Amino acid sequence: MTTTQTCTVAEYLAIRLEQLGITHLFGVPGNHLGPFLSTLHEKTKVRWVGTPTEGGAGQAADGYARVKVADAEIALGEQGIGAVAVTYGVGAFNLLNAIGGAFTEYVPLIAINAAPTYEQWLNQRAIGLLTSHMSQRPESNLDVYRQVTVDAQALSNPGLAPGQIDAALTACLSHRRPVYLEVMEDVWEARCPAPRGRLTRRERPLTPQSERMLEAAVAACVKLVRDHDNNPILWAGEEIDRFNLAAEFEQLVRDTGIPFCTTVGAKSVVSEDIRGFSGVYNGKASHPDVAKVFHNAGCRIGLGSWATSKNLGGKRSIGADWAVAAHEGVHVGASYFPDVRLAEFIPALRKALLTDFGSGAFAADYFADAHKAGLDVPDSTAAYLTSLTGGPYPENVTYDSFFRHISAFLETQATGGPGARSTPFTVISDAAFALIGSMNLRMPERASYVAQNSWLSIGYSVGAATGVALGRDNARKRPMVFVGDGSFQETCQEMSTHVRHGLRPVVFVLDNAGFYGIEQMLVHPCYYKDDVPDSDGADFYNELHPWQYDKLAAVFGSEKHPMYGTAVRKHDDLATLLKRIAEPTDAINQGPVVVRVRLERHDYPQALQYKIDENCPPLAGASSEGTAG
Repeated sequence: MTTTQTCTVAEYLAIRLEQLGITHLFGVPGNHLGPFLSTLHEKTKVRWVGTPTEGGAGQAADGYARVKVADAEIALGEQGIGAVAVTYGVGAFNLLNAIGGAFTEYVPLIAINAAPTYEQWLNQRAIGLLTSHMSQRPESNLDVYRQVTVDAQALSNPGLAPGQIDAALTACLSHRRPVYLEVMEDVWEARCPAPRGRLTRRERPLTPQSERMLEAAVAACVKLVRDHDNNPILWAGEEIDRFNLAAEFEQLVRDTGIPFCTTVGAKSVVSEDIRGFSGVYNGKASHPDVAKVFHNAGCRIGLGSWATSKNLGGKRSIGADWAVAAHEGVHVGASYFPDVRLAEFIPALRKALLTDFGSGAFAADYFADAHKAGLDVPDSTAAYLTSLTGGPYPENVTYDSFFRHISAFLETQATGGPGARSTPFTVISDAAFALIGSMNLRMPERASYVAQNSWLSIGYSVGAATGVALGRDNARKRPMVFVGDGSFQETCQEMSTHVRHGLRPVVFVLDNAGFYGIEQMLVHPCYYKDDVPDSDGADFYNELHPWQYDKLAAVFGSEKHPMYGTAVRKHDDLATLLKRIAEPTDAINQGPVVVRVRLERHDYPQALQYKIDENCPPLAGASSEGTAG
């Protein structure tokens, strides 16, 4: 789109969105938003994607931004950013949860809120007259969004609008977190100076002091390695993904040979085929073999790893044999080095390790080392990774056997040679049992796994699948969603967006007979023990109304826009279904697929066995083994 000396505020914002490489704007319309959407449609190539709920729109924008950041398609001006638009008050407050999640997890989003006219604002201030969706505190929208954005602006003066828009969007790019633009309805069509140039990220410059801190942090980290028998393990975290540092991390691993794990939030930040990958470390909820190997290493170096209660599993400190570089600083044992950014730290650490120890000096198989030391783990990393995939399976699916079966399927679908395999699916996992179960899937391709690991808003995955599909080539990369039944009940209507736009996600609804399994595990884990009397009834507040999830295909789908639904309980049925999903010409692949996976109520991922062991001592003569398959 060409620009003239002046344009409308609506045109100004639309131009900036298009310049940033945004191809889809998600949201729920309203009268205050109408003028902007009409301009966007007429003047740009940015397409509007209406969703049933504002929360679903925000989750779609979040998923869109995550894959755009990971794919780093900036050659044509794309910056890796998402956008969502709603209407003031009821729409903005519904969207708030999704923006809070993006703020917490460093996802760059633009939240656009169309507000009543300036005249209506003056009427409220002068005589208390309320217009639609307005509370007695008209600034309430702006005030709450200031808590979950890095910049929040209310646009009431068209002359100031260009500066406010540019400042907010630059902040979004620079901080990689959400921003908020509240635009009064009569401002959209007002004229303002046209955009000049393009917006770019503004990085903080290195100062002499920050360079000294960087050198000190690297030296302390090298000393940590030397003081702990020269056998470190790396723990790749979320910031490697958010700050697009996968190439730098992979170079560090390849050149030094240091084995590595990832957090759940950084799963597949690099290909899990890379030599040295040793699993996902998630604190006490890790696969037991991974936890043993991780802690058997001499020291641990977290790079961009967020030490949440989830991935540390309740541990209170990371200890003297740890280093963690995250949040613009580096901890090495009890020492802290502020103003050290990950983008500078990773290559500097790589250079120092190569200088002091040489190329490939840390190449090792830590599973083999731990096995030789007498720990009960597989005798090689390859043996451990193989154990995560394939049978034998029990007759009926369990959480663990289901994900082993899915992992085997994903392996068969991967194409390409060693170190360069790709998969036709992008896995999107919801919170709770779905997240715990899916974290050990084998993901051969970088950036092929998406999960909200810290905010953990249940139902996130269904809305996010919309953005993931539209952010990537829907025909080439198909979303594969794993979501619990309680989570799915929050956002199931977002599947109608999938149908409407010809998207083809495969959504596995993990139905454990209708209750919040993770909440039961967190509050009363002894429910899952066979030897506890009266354990066949969940706490009343965790009970769900049971749905026939597979029948939603008849609700959302039509002859023109098909959707397929089915239910599986046995592995034979799952195998038959996966075979059909893998066949592009099969009729079920014309649209979305929803699969009701029927699980026993007392089943749970074995990774959570520690919750039972810690809270439910076995009765005299009873076994402490769990019931998970």
